[in-house]
Amino acid sequence: MEQQLISWGDFEKIEVRTGTIIEVNDFANARKPAYQLTVDFGPLGIKKSSAQITHHYNKESLLNRQVVAVVNFPIKQIANFFSECLVLGVYDENNQVILLQPERKVANGMKIG
Repeated sequence: MEQQLISWGDFEKIEVRTGTIIEVNDFANARKPAYQLTVDFGPLGIKKSSAQITHHYNKESLLNRQVVAVVNFPIKQIANFFSECLVLGVYDENNQVILLQPERKVANGMKIG
């Protein structure tokens, strides 16, 4: 697989921040099993995200979990839901998402670099 190189300036455009999941709901209208997440990014405010993470996580295990997300994508409509950020994860060997999260608790809204 050939990598496409980006410049440092390209990387600096991506706002990757920490946030805490404060609400989790089932996303019945999604094509693939997903949750609707509400994430608190501290000074950046509250943002919503659709996440296909139902394989490894139940709603209770997600509540109050810190995550890492891209917060400066344009809003994306998914069925009847408007996703405002992209919660990041790693695909496992079965193509199921495992969330990225800080090693220890940090303030919401902290920048990843």
